Amino acid sequence: MRQSIGFGVQYSLFQTLKDIEGNQKVCTLTEPLWGIPYQLYVPFVSLYMAALGVSDAQIGIVLSIGMVIQVIAAILSGAITDKFGRRWTTMVVDLIAWSIPCLIWIFAQNHIWFYIAAVFNGLWRITAVSWTCLLVEDADEDRLVKVFAWIHIFGILAGFVSPLAGVLVKQWGIIPAVRSMYAFAFVSMTTKFVLLFFYSKEPTRGKKRMQESKDQSLWGLVSGLKGILKSMIKSKKTMTTLGIVAVLTTVLMINGSYWPLLVTGRIGLPKNVVALFPFIKSTVLLIGYFVLVPRLDMKRFGVSLEAGFVILLISQALLFVVPVRGYVLLVISVLLEALALSVLQPLLDSLTILSMDERERARMLSVFNATLISVSAPFGWIAGQISEISRILPFVLNIVLLLIGMVFIIIRWRVAGNRAQADGC
Repeated sequence: MRQSIGFGVQYSLFQTLKDIEGNQKVCTLTEPLWGIPYQLYVPFVSLYMAALGVSDAQIGIVLSIGMVIQVIAAILSGAITDKFGRRWTTMVVDLIAWSIPCLIWIFAQNHIWFYIAAVFNGLWRITAVSWTCLLVEDADEDRLVKVFAWIHIFGILAGFVSPLAGVLVKQWGIIPAVRSMYAFAFVSMTTKFVLLFFYSKEPTRGKKRMQESKDQSLWGLVSGLKGILKSMIKSKKTMTTLGIVAVLTTVLMINGSYWPLLVTGRIGLPKNVVALFPFIKSTVLLIGYFVLVPRLDMKRFGVSLEAGFVILLISQALLFVVPVRGYVLLVISVLLEALALSVLQPLLDSLTILSMDERERARMLSVFNATLISVSAPFGWIAGQISEISRILPFVLNIVLLLIGMVFIIIRWRVAGNRAQADGC
């Protein structure tokens, strides 16, 4: 869907925020209560673990545990969402997947604490389905693209608070500062989950699925995923989309965990300055979202995706030549990464949604997510192992993955062309 560009787009987005109501409004307006605390602590997660004596390999194990649990959660997510409803599933699982881990992270002493927290936190994949259904069902379809735009924008705006985290780290030290961030996250996120539950309503589709699944066991609902999986495997469009999303997901996972270790260890960036880079990234993402996204044409998505992957690859390659205290090149790398993501993330969101049958949205999303995580999961462990050898090696892996992703894009683009864009893309 194309939108007019310039001030018209901005007015349209702000008008959408003013006009939305019901579940769309509460889902959108409560999102900063999750995004702000998350953006505060996320740049320091690996540094916090390292400060507590967790090795690079153990950090990789934490990632892999989380990914394995996410696979299981993703498989169950559609069935749980249909059986227990969008609202209850979202609140209960969010409390388990975010509030409880925050408490564990606050008091963590060694790698065992992070292993346990990863088990709870991995369950967030269930609410990735239930919350999405809560947001999009019973909604004005003409506004969905703009509502998703605001979800992304709120996430980007939350990144502007990250320099505050750097101030805390400088004043208090890494361990006390991050513990305080997790404490704030516990309060803010828990408030968000409760508010969302009380001010939302179960969508009509959710009520229907609850009624239809009332007499079915959870296992019976899960076993029905076999048919959906078979149809996905037969679809070259779905599988190539999955491949592209899996590559980007893995690259971002590796970046999020090993970039802070690389820049503070190999490049010599002070730990308290790390938080400035999410701020820089958020600024570019926000500009890109308002300036570039309205110009994207889904009929030419292949060109835009290839361009995004090339720019992201260059940003990774620059890390090889950044010298000690070479902060200018480091900033350029981050700017290029943000520029690429401002194009890639909304495009891939759109491609994924276009592959979903709205009648089976919950279960199709669960199969897609489970397959996605199954493919990505081993790379957390692999990145941890090779990081023990050299902290630049995870980024070699990223470059290889991006090259593979570019091949998937070419195939996906040809599939769309061969079908004469019969399904819109």
